[in-house]
Amino acid sequence: MPRNKMPKNICGAKHDYQFWDSENKNALTHQFYLARLSELAMSMFEWKNVPDTIDTRFLEYTLFYEGAAIFFKDEDLDIIGRSHTNLPEDILVENNGNEMHKYDTNGSYLALQVQLGGDLDPYRVPRSRTAYSVGYQYPNLDENNSVIIWNNMLRMPEYPRMMFYAEKLYEIDRTIEINVKAQKTPIAILCNENERLTMRNVYEQYDGNQPFIFGSKDLDLSQLTVLKTDAPYVADKLQTLKNEIWNEALTCLGISNLNVQKKERLVSDEVTRNMGGTIASRHSRMDMRRQACDDINKMFGLNIEVEYREDFREQDDEFMIEDESGEHGKVHSMARDLRTNTHIKGVNA
Repeated sequence: MPRNKMPKNICGAKHDYQFWDSENKNALTHQFYLARLSELAMSMFEWKNVPDTIDTRFLEYTLFYEGAAIFFKDEDLDIIGRSHTNLPEDILVENNGNEMHKYDTNGSYLALQVQLGGDLDPYRVPRSRTAYSVGYQYPNLDENNSVIIWNNMLRMPEYPRMMFYAEKLYEIDRTIEINVKAQKTPIAILCNENERLTMRNVYEQYDGNQPFIFGSKDLDLSQLTVLKTDAPYVADKLQTLKNEIWNEALTCLGISNLNVQKKERLVSDEVTRNMGGTIASRHSRMDMRRQACDDINKMFGLNIEVEYREDFREQDDEFMIEDESGEHGKVHSMARDLRTNTHIKGVNA
């Protein structure tokens, strides 16, 4: 297409501010939900007893976007430690002014991005591995000096799934905004082409909540046709749908949520059954990380652990009164802790 020509929109205008403003809002809304879900996905696991030189944030970032990372030890690389506690005995401490720098004189453990290749073992695990990052590359890794950390049992990144839910949430959120807007401006204005700019200015005053709309004496209202669209109000139903999609995304991640829309309070058994899908969704990613910890500890003599961060289904101060169903339910003097599915004695409703 020639540079001096611009595509016209369906209304015939070459420059459509509203179109690009809408595109910008679409992009911002999509980025908002994708960022929220991405942060939740990357902050679910707590790594313990990790060597100083391991950045667990970068590790989870790599697993989220690429589905795999590599743990190894660079024998020739000395990196300043990330903390000042739980350091091995072979740490050399130097006093440089007011700062205490700590160096691992026997190399550094790293968990980085990985390029996999070569032949596969019987379980389809690549034997040839190359660790890399910005300005860094460490080739010649294999199953004898490195451990692959997989994101889940499918060995896939989490990013595409969060993109899937972000797309759904963004569509519903923007539709809600449009539907609410339609309650204020349920009209379509038909006018001559030479009156388009005038009508746009009039509409902007109307859309901007101005109490008075001013026009010149030459404004010919007889040439205008206004059609009411009578858009039904469905924003409340769309909000309910958005909540369901959001909770579905949380369930996919293994994050506690209440994805049952019910006016009265839920009994403990209902909540427990509802949590089944959430708990099951945690296993795939957690099991792969724990398996990696076991392999790393055996290979390097470490004691790394990974746990799911505390996530309480907060209901009645972290527990649900057993057998209480709302309007007609009965209340026992014993409560059930939904985190451990055990009774809590001495708790009165």
